[in-house]
Amino acid sequence: METRTFTVEEKDSGIRIDKFIALKLGEDYSRTYVKNLIDNEDIKLNGKKIKPRYQVKEGDEVLVELVPLPQDEEVRGEDIPLDILHEDEWMIVINKPAGLVVHPAAGNWSGTLVNALVHHSKNLADTGNPIRPGMVHRLDKDTSGVMVIAKNEKALRSLARQFQKRDVKKKYFAIVQGRVELDNGSIEAPIARHATHRKKMDVDPVKGRTARTIYHVKKRYKNFTLLEIDLETGRTHQIRVHMKHIGHPVLGDTVYGRKENFKRQALHAAMLGFTHPDSGEYIEFHVPMPKDMEEILEKGDSK
Repeated sequence: METRTFTVEEKDSGIRIDKFIALKLGEDYSRTYVKNLIDNEDIKLNGKKIKPRYQVKEGDEVLVELVPLPQDEEVRGEDIPLDILHEDEWMIVINKPAGLVVHPAAGNWSGTLVNALVHHSKNLADTGNPIRPGMVHRLDKDTSGVMVIAKNEKALRSLARQFQKRDVKKKYFAIVQGRVELDNGSIEAPIARHATHRKKMDVDPVKGRTARTIYHVKKRYKNFTLLEIDLETGRTHQIRVHMKHIGHPVLGDTVYGRKENFKRQALHAAMLGFTHPDSGEYIEFHVPMPKDMEEILEKGDSK
C-alpha cells in the first residue's frame, strides 16, 4: 500500500482536512474517496485518527495510506450522454462538458467519459491500460472542450504520434484573474512535477520540460481578462501553471489560483486540429464557449 505524508503550510491553515488531502492528491482522487479513507482510519493526523470536519493547522503532519488502484478492473459501460462532433471507424471526436472525469480512478470508478464511451462503442483502441481504452490525450475534469478518441490501433498510433511531435493544433479560451496588459504575449517556462505536491505541476528551470504558451487578449473586463491561447507544447496543466506564473491564474482554479465565485476553472478547449489517421486529410473541430463561461463574461464590465 502506498503511503504519502503532507505537512500543512501556513497558506493551507484553516482548510477542512478532506479538502486539504483532495487538493494534495489531485483530481484523480475525489473528496468521496478521501472521506472513505478517513472513515476507515487510513488517514492519520499527527499519528491519531481524525474527523472529516477537522480544519488543518500549520505544522500538522498528515499521513495518507492509499488503497491500491485496481488497474485490471473491467470498465462497465454507462448510458451517459455524449456530445459527438464526428465519428467514423477510426475515431470519435466529442465536446466534453466541464465536470466530467475522463477516465476511472480512485473514488471515480463510474460516471466517467470512458464509461460513456464503452457504452457507446465496442470498438475502442487498446492502450495497454484497461481503464483508459481509446485515450490519446485528456482534459482536466473541470476543463470543457474538444477531445479525440481512437477506435483502433492504427488510429491510436497515428494520433499519439501527432501529439508527441506537436503536430496537433490546439486553441483554448481562458478567463484569467486581473487585467493582462499586453495584447499578445508568449510564456516560455519549463514545467515539472511539483517538488512536494505530487499531483501539481510547477515552473522548474532545472528539471522542467520545455513549455511554450502563446496568448492573445480578446477582451478586458473590470476584474478579469478573456484570453485566446495557443499551445505549442502539451504539458500537464500547462495553461494553468503558466497563467499562475505570470500573475494571472485562471478564474476559479483553486489549485493554482484562489477561490473565486466560479465553480470551476474557466478554461475551454475550443479547437483541435490534426491529420486524419486514414485519409491523411488535415481536419479541425471547433466548439463554442460553454454557457457558464459566457455568463461570467456577460456579467463583467468590459474595460
